[in-house]
Amino acid sequence: MTGQLIPATALDADALRAALAAAEPVLESGIEVVRAPGRVNLIGEHTDYNQGFVLPAAINLETWIAVARTDRQRADVTLAADGQRAAVDLPPNERRRGSWIDYVAGVAWSLNEAGLPVSGFRGLLASTLPISAGLSSSAALELASAWALLGDTAPTVDRTQLARLAQRAENEYVGVRCGLMDQFASAQGRPDAALLLDCRSGEFRTVRLPLDEFVLVVLDTRSARRLAASDYNRRRTECEAAVAALAAVEPSVRSLRDVSRPLLERHADRLEPVALRRARHVVDENQRVLETAAALEAGDLAAVGRLFAASHRSLRDLYEVSSPELDALVEIAAATPGVVASRMTGAGFGGCTVNLVRRDAVPALALAVSDRYSAWAGRDAGFHVVEPAAGVSRAPSG
Repeated sequence: MTGQLIPATALDADALRAALAAAEPVLESGIEVVRAPGRVNLIGEHTDYNQGFVLPAAINLETWIAVARTDRQRADVTLAADGQRAAVDLPPNERRRGSWIDYVAGVAWSLNEAGLPVSGFRGLLASTLPISAGLSSSAALELASAWALLGDTAPTVDRTQLARLAQRAENEYVGVRCGLMDQFASAQGRPDAALLLDCRSGEFRTVRLPLDEFVLVVLDTRSARRLAASDYNRRRTECEAAVAALAAVEPSVRSLRDVSRPLLERHADRLEPVALRRARHVVDENQRVLETAAALEAGDLAAVGRLFAASHRSLRDLYEVSSPELDALVEIAAATPGVVASRMTGAGFGGCTVNLVRRDAVPALALAVSDRYSAWAGRDAGFHVVEPAAGVSRAPSG
């Protein structure tokens, strides 16, 4: 997501209520606060829009909106960080503007298209999610906006349906042809587990993480992401070209989810070289997701490390969405004792890596990153120790 969306160190529902009440003729007691988490994808990159498998976890870097209801059919939102203000009519009656408000407008449009009633509000928006880092700040804004727009109806809407409506907003209104994973994780997150999601059926199950001894560390390259919407959409088009070539000889193939490695290699000469590389990544990555979930459940962390490494190599060499900065952070982490798994996460071309780290090894990783990455890149990396979080909800007080 583009825009200046409030990097903050902590979020406080009561402080947000007070800040909104100070600017609006409403009592603090009449203000609700909704929250939606970002996500880190453990493994399964660029498989979601190919109807495959993913293994994300919602995380405690979040977007919050303090909401005061109004009698106008309008959502008027202010950014807490800089006072920037934007508004959309309900339903939206204009095209996207190319700014952060498009995500609010897109969700309002999608909810209206689904026949769900939305209500006007004044909102104050704050977030601890770094922007354009591959941690789904867009999806968090979409899910928080959905709950803000739906009001008391929000808890009654099926969470997977809500995720699909938010995905539609991003696909058809914002114009990014993303899969379901990001919105799903923000809607369905669990505080102690990752989610093994079948992006075709929408079925999922939780996968417990070894959080007694290990922690998830997200390292942010803080490099400008070079994956524009057009680049992301091009990767999807390349996958669709592979499907079309394979379906011509294997009618059962509807997506790369239906393709095994033997089938792919049997018909490799029918695919353009770029489409073949993309397909090889997706086919193998789907298998790696299932193997990673099984390895986590069996406590085989050595296997998790090997699978993460294979995923990163594939994203670098076959899908071509890594970057020198991402590669450097993975190399540094892999050389640090106590880091059992490391890979890039998110769409790529900048952004973040995800690392499974022994809790007592976190200081050593922080020192290694500070010393080696800073000297190489000329800037510090972002360092986030994150915990799995619950999906979108009203925020607690205090």
